[in-house]
Amino acid sequence: MPQTSSRRVWVPYGQSAKEVPEGLVADVFTGRDLDVPGGVPESIDEVEFFVLPYMFVNAHPEFMGRMPRLKVAQTLTAGYENVLPYVPEGVTLCNARGLHDASTAELAVTLTLSALRGIPRYVRQAERGEWAPTYKVDIDAVDDALADKTVLILGYGSIGSAIERRLAGFEVEVLRVARSAREGVHAFTEIDALLPQADVVIVMVPATDETRGMIDARFLARMKDGALLVNVARGVVVRTEALLAECASGRLRAAMDVTDPEPLPADHPLWRTPNVLITPHVGGASTAFLPRALRMIDGQLRRFAAGEELTNVVRAG
Repeated sequence: MPQTSSRRVWVPYGQSAKEVPEGLVADVFTGRDLDVPGGVPESIDEVEFFVLPYMFVNAHPEFMGRMPRLKVAQTLTAGYENVLPYVPEGVTLCNARGLHDASTAELAVTLTLSALRGIPRYVRQAERGEWAPTYKVDIDAVDDALADKTVLILGYGSIGSAIERRLAGFEVEVLRVARSAREGVHAFTEIDALLPQADVVIVMVPATDETRGMIDARFLARMKDGALLVNVARGVVVRTEALLAECASGRLRAAMDVTDPEPLPADHPLWRTPNVLITPHVGGASTAFLPRALRMIDGQLRRFAAGEELTNVVRAG
C-alpha cells in the first residue's frame, strides 16, 4: 500500500508505473479515451511529475493547468515548442534529447538512400508488374549512389551526430553545421558558402524563431543542381512553396518526414511533384522508441525521488 507521504506521478506506460522508485506512486495516463472511466486519473490534483504521452494529440499539455502541485513536466519528444505555452510558471520542463537519435537517424539515411537510388519509382513499377531498370533506357541514366557524395548535416546536435555515425560506412564527406561554431562544426552564418559544396543536405534543426523558414528560396538557390534536401526536423523550417518550385522544375530533389502544413492535405501538390519523397512524420516511431523511453522515464523518476538534478532541463521552474 502506498504511504500518504508518497509523491504522485503520471506516466504513459504501465511498465513505468510498476517500477517507480520508493517514495513515488504512479498513475497511467495515455491521453486516449478521455471520455471513458479512468481516462483522466482522479489524482490530477496531486500530480508532481507529469510524463506527457508521446504524440501531441494524446499529450494534452493543457492538463498541466489543472495540476496545482505540478513541479516537473517531461516530454517524450526532443522538440518542445508546442508544449512550452502550456507549462505553468514555476514548473520545470524537460525534453527527450537523445531518445529519438537511433530512429530518426535511421530514417534520415533511409530517405537519403531511397531518394538517390530511385526506390519510389521502382516500387511504383513493381505495383504495375514492370521490370524497367533505368540503364536499359539510357546507359547514362543510372541511379545516384550515396558513395562519393558530400553530405551537409544542418543542425549538428545529438541526432545530427547519430546520422553521421550511420553514414560512416558510405564513403561520404560530411559537413557539420550548427547554430554556433566549434571544432569540426561550422556556424549557421557559414551556410551560404557551404551549400554549393553539398550533394545532400539533411535538416535536423529544432523549430525556433531563428530557424522557422530558414530554408527559403535564397537558401535553395544556393544548393547545387540535382542536390537532395532531406528534412527530418520540423516542417516549418522549410518554405514549402519555394521547395515546391525547385522540385517541380527538376533542379532539386526532396525527401521529407515533416511538412508544412502537417498533416499534408490530400490535394496538396507536393504529393504529385516529381523528385519528392514523403513519409508521414514517423522519424521517432520505431521499435527503438519504447525501450529507450522506459529507460529515460526510469532515470528521471529516480533522480526526482532522490532530489537530484534532472537531465534535459529546457526551462527551469
